[in-house]
Amino acid sequence: MLNDPVARARRFHRAVTTESGVLDSSFLGRGRPLGPARVLNAIGHKMHDVAEIRAYLRLDSGLMSRLLRGLEDEGLIEVRTSEEDGRRREAHLTASGRAEYAEYERLSDLQVTDILSRHPRPDTLLEAMDIVATALGFDRITMEEVPPTDSRALACLETYYSELARRFDTGFDVKLSADPEASDMTAPRGAFLIALSDGLPIGCVGLKGTEKGYAEIKRLWVSPAARGMGLAGQLMDRIETRARDLGVALLRLDTNAQLPEAIAFYRKRGWVEIDRFNDDPYPDFFFEKSL
Repeated sequence: MLNDPVARARRFHRAVTTESGVLDSSFLGRGRPLGPARVLNAIGHKMHDVAEIRAYLRLDSGLMSRLLRGLEDEGLIEVRTSEEDGRRREAHLTASGRAEYAEYERLSDLQVTDILSRHPRPDTLLEAMDIVATALGFDRITMEEVPPTDSRALACLETYYSELARRFDTGFDVKLSADPEASDMTAPRGAFLIALSDGLPIGCVGLKGTEKGYAEIKRLWVSPAARGMGLAGQLMDRIETRARDLGVALLRLDTNAQLPEAIAFYRKRGWVEIDRFNDDPYPDFFFEKSL
């Protein structure tokens, strides 16, 4: 049984459904099951379009209508026609709904704190959760172009810099690197993309504009929970497309010898090794690609 992946996965499913309260008629003691609570949660997280909520939660239209009607009957939400598009419906929290949403958030935080406190290595448990959540929701990962000063972009970059500091023999100090100005990675000079898994940033890549006849790919990073699943390739495809949109014909990038997987990745994607083209103290390898 210990070598049976199906048995182990089903044990995991049973544990999650029991612990998360899927079977409870009163989720977190608030008098309603998990279904309407999840719809309330989605609306509370600024998701108002009914079709978008239904797709996000993977509900059929009949069940979605019943859940919305129940929340309306409780006075927790209002469903109305969109002012921008009369064909679409939107759901919004009432004052009572906002209070109930806040209470769900409080109780959910306490539940998570309790679960993490049971394990002697909570960071390890969280890493496992990240892997599972990313794998189960991989087909719903979205990409968004944002300024590199966006809080989600900064979260990716800070994690990326910390990893480089651990992996490089010399450590890593972003102040010593050729760190791009934010304006260089903002349209029309460049771009910055983040990958989101249910709102959590799990990857990023930047396009740095220059006046040297080329643009540079910078800060390609993917969360360890998503590595090996093709997300880096998706980010590169999107940023290369964005470069073409901005009229870029030639791309360059650099990387460090302590990142052999990155070197192999670029070579596999058709990047050609070239001579050093900058005075950044950290890179050892330099690549170029024509678009």
